[in-house]
Amino acid sequence: MSRIPPLDGLRFAFGTLSVLPVRVTRWDREAARGGLLCAPLVGLVIGALAAAAGLLLPALGAGTLLAAVATAAVPAVLTRGLHLDGLADTADGLGSGKPAEDALRIMKQSDIGPFGVLTLVFMLLAQVAALAQAYGGSWARGAFAAVVSAVAARLALTLAARAGVPAARPEGLGAAVAGVVPVPAALGTAVLAVTLTAAAGGAFFGPYDMVRTAVAVVAALAVAELLLRHCTRRFGGVTGDVFGGLAETAATAALVVLSLG
Repeated sequence: MSRIPPLDGLRFAFGTLSVLPVRVTRWDREAARGGLLCAPLVGLVIGALAAAAGLLLPALGAGTLLAAVATAAVPAVLTRGLHLDGLADTADGLGSGKPAEDALRIMKQSDIGPFGVLTLVFMLLAQVAALAQAYGGSWARGAFAAVVSAVAARLALTLAARAGVPAARPEGLGAAVAGVVPVPAALGTAVLAVTLTAAAGGAFFGPYDMVRTAVAVVAALAVAELLLRHCTRRFGGVTGDVFGGLAETAATAALVVLSLG
């Protein structure tokens, strides 16, 4: 297995997982492997920008609810809503109850069905409610929750792209990234991300929050893993839509855990 230059991996990560002006110089499976390993860094940047938006509004006189809405909106804007669209399409495919081929065809349609609409509404409500709860504790806690949830969301993509997880279609983003990350590298990235986020929680808020942050990220990955396995059974593999659904599901799970206690 050849090594890809780190900058190529970073360009792939930021160029495919965000709208930030980064030009993708390589589009192959080696670049995808490097990019997926760098995915949590994309989450760190997007989460920091979301936190900045959430912290700016109070300075202008806004309350916690409006800050939460702005914080949830920034990742959607910085991904052109692709993860939310993927979540809705995945919900429509799963909710259809149809065989894999028909479900995949439903997911490719441009419109959103009732399952997708309901899933989007409840998922966004959960994100905003959890962020408002976190901001109610302190503005620093709300900002920290925004960063951690964004990192957890992209870390779920790293694990979903591990070797052994097949693509549901022979084309598309899912086929380009499915199975590109060796399992040891995926697990190593997960351990590093959990350790660093937990350490940050402890440094900012104390030992209890170190544990709670670790639990939040692990819980987010566990929920995403359950969804990944269900989608793999139902569709025969992963698609770009499934990746989007995994990211939003992991982000929401992390926010909910961080809002408790």
